[in-house]
Amino acid sequence: MKQEQTMAHTSTRVSLKELKEIIKLGLVQGNLIPAFAGAWLAVVFAHHSFFSSIPQILIMIVGSTFIMGGSCALNNYYDQDIDRIMPSKQKRPTVNNRISNRNLLILSFGMMLVGEALLFTLNVASGVLGLMGIVGYVSLYSIWSKRHTVWNTVIGSFPGAVPPLIGWAALEGQLSLTAIALFLVVFCWQPVHFYALAIKRKDEYSLANIPMLPSVKGFKRTRVSMFVWLICLLPLPFLLNQLGTTFIVLATLLNLGWLFVGFTSFKQNSNQTKWATNMFIYSLNYLVVFFVFTVIISLIKMF
Repeated sequence: MKQEQTMAHTSTRVSLKELKEIIKLGLVQGNLIPAFAGAWLAVVFAHHSFFSSIPQILIMIVGSTFIMGGSCALNNYYDQDIDRIMPSKQKRPTVNNRISNRNLLILSFGMMLVGEALLFTLNVASGVLGLMGIVGYVSLYSIWSKRHTVWNTVIGSFPGAVPPLIGWAALEGQLSLTAIALFLVVFCWQPVHFYALAIKRKDEYSLANIPMLPSVKGFKRTRVSMFVWLICLLPLPFLLNQLGTTFIVLATLLNLGWLFVGFTSFKQNSNQTKWATNMFIYSLNYLVVFFVFTVIISLIKMF
């Protein structure tokens, strides 16, 4: 009877706003920035014509959007049990029965299939990297590590850092040191970003029995891990030495600024939640500013 009542309240239509929540559009848009940067640097460093590369870049962006959105929708399908426990997830359409499981799975697999088809039309490397991102996010992160180990955030950083590789491979059909450097930047950025968010929601994760580092090991242990990843970011701009000294200096200042914000947690009586919020906000700006630097400076070097 309860199941019948639940199904009765399940809508056959979702609004555009709800669709954005299902595919986690904000997360997807954030990942498209390094994907575009990867494609752009491939155009610049491999001396492709920008105008003749526009169709490839557009196909890469649309394909990447579809595989990421489909993967996020599948993540929402799998996480329904824990999302119903966490207060911050209560407005998700997958929690309040605004979309049926059947439609959710059709949406998810449909988007991933279309996205993969688009990437494979570019070249095999792009398609394979897309598959690696899907399998890594859905299987290694969502299904396994998120619920079983405090290393879940680090493991999830691998598929999360695939977009710049796809962007580069879409133009070149293979990878390079530049593409790997972009991958490493996104990879090292993610633990700091998501640990900051996890500190703010540690009680929720504990309630849902999800072994996020702040919930299991506490604030001090999480802070140490965040500083380790911040330090790992410091040498990475030097791997992008093709962009020149100006880029290295600006990117290093950006890294040092993040370290400075981090050191404010050592102040006496510092508010942990406020500190985590500041670190989270800086992380959002960091990703945008870093990759805008790469695009603008490479554009200047073209002329």
